[in-house]
Amino acid sequence: METISKAEKTKQFILEKAAPVFNQNGYIGTSLSDITSATGLTKGAIYGNFKNKEELALDSFRFNVKDILFKLGGIMNTVESPIARLYGISSFYRNYYDYCKGRGGCPVLNVGIDSNNTNPELLTKVRFTINKMRESVALIIEDGKQKGEIKKEINSSVYSSLIYSLIEGAVFMSITMQDGKHLKDMMIHLDSMIKNEIQL
Repeated sequence: METISKAEKTKQFILEKAAPVFNQNGYIGTSLSDITSATGLTKGAIYGNFKNKEELALDSFRFNVKDILFKLGGIMNTVESPIARLYGISSFYRNYYDYCKGRGGCPVLNVGIDSNNTNPELLTKVRFTINKMRESVALIIEDGKQKGEIKKEINSSVYSSLIYSLIEGAVFMSITMQDGKHLKDMMIHLDSMIKNEIQL
């Protein structure tokens, strides 16, 4: 059985407390005093585990995204059918606004906007995450084509980008307008698109 060292536990604790702060305030808007206040630790303790603010911000972004992917993966692992997996994505995002409310918003959207002109390294991580998520959807579509559940003529790359763009656009609307209805309505539209355009 693997045991976690005290240093690893401290690092995990810092991430748990710092990740929501970075997500809500952004990289520039988050000060070291914000992190010490959130964690109750000293500046020395923070920098004893992270070499600088940028490393902490990058790890906080990974932490936030990992939590999303873990929850989404939990849904994906309950079904094997590619079509059911596509519907599982819409099911997850239908209630995503409630998930985001207590976390300062969607980390992909927040950090993508925040880092676009200020932090190239963070922006690279966001783009990597978006590409990985799009690729995952494309693989589901390709699997569905092979299994005879999805129309052969469907372009998996185009539709994976379309699905992800519809989702993130609705996330932006719901968070900006503080109304989860935009996401719920878009997921109804996404289900309709899956049924009428994608599904065989």
